[in-house]
Amino acid sequence: MFIRNERSIKEFKQLYPIVFWVIIIQLALWLLTGFLQTPLGTMIENWGRGVNFYISQGEYWRLLTSIFLHADLMHVLFNSFALVLFGPALEQMLGKMKFIAAYLGAGLVGNIATLLLGPPIYAHVGASGAIYGLFGIYVFMVAFRKQLIDQSSAQIVTVILVIGLIMTFVNTGINAYAHIFGFIGGFALSPLVLNNVRPFSPWIRHRVVDDGSVKFDPNRWHKKQRNKKLFKNGLWIFLGILIILGLFSRLL
Repeated sequence: MFIRNERSIKEFKQLYPIVFWVIIIQLALWLLTGFLQTPLGTMIENWGRGVNFYISQGEYWRLLTSIFLHADLMHVLFNSFALVLFGPALEQMLGKMKFIAAYLGAGLVGNIATLLLGPPIYAHVGASGAIYGLFGIYVFMVAFRKQLIDQSSAQIVTVILVIGLIMTFVNTGINAYAHIFGFIGGFALSPLVLNNVRPFSPWIRHRVVDDGSVKFDPNRWHKKQRNKKLFKNGLWIFLGILIILGLFSRLL
C-alpha cells in the first residue's frame, strides 16, 4: 500500500497530483521564508503562520495557511517525506476532493485545538496535524474497515503511529495539540471520506505514458518484490533516524 513504483516525478505527478502540488507548495514556501529569506518570504511568514493571539482577533485564515509553512529544512523534509509515503494511497482511494477535505480538515481540527488549548501567544507552523490526520484515517481502516487495508500495511501504520506519538512527547518544540487532535480529526472524518471507496491495490502494475494512456507492465511481479524489499529497508532506516534525532534533540 505504501510501496512507490513510479518511474519518474512526472508519473508521480500524473497519478497523485494533489500530493505532488502540496509538496511543491510547501517546499517553495520554505525556500522563500526560510532559505532565501526574501522580503516576500518574510511577509508571507508574518501573514500566514499560526499565532493564537492573531487568530483570536479574527485572522482565521491562519488556521489553514500555517499548514503549508514550516520552521526549518528538516521540518519540511520530514513532512514532505511522510506525505510521499502515506498520501498517494489515500489520494487514489478517496479521490482528489475527498483527499483535500480530509487533509485540510484534519489540519484545521489540530490548529483549532491549538487555539483553544494552547497559550494565547503560541505560534506554530507545519503540516504535522494534517499528516497525523492521514494516520487517523489509516487507523480507522485498521479498526473498522479491514477490507480496505492489507495486514502488512496495517502493521506499518501501527508501528509508525506509536513511534510518532512517542516522538510527540519526547521531542521539544512540537505542537502536540496539532498532532493529537489532527489524528482525532482524521479518525472522525473517516466514516465520511471512506464511504464507497475501493481498496488500494499495489499488485497490478500500470505505467502512465506520455499520451495519457495506461499500459500494462508484464514485469510487475518482480518489480513489486524488489520495491517492497527496498521500501521496508528504507522505512526502518528512516524510523531509526527519526528516533535518534528525537532523542538527541531531547538531550540538547
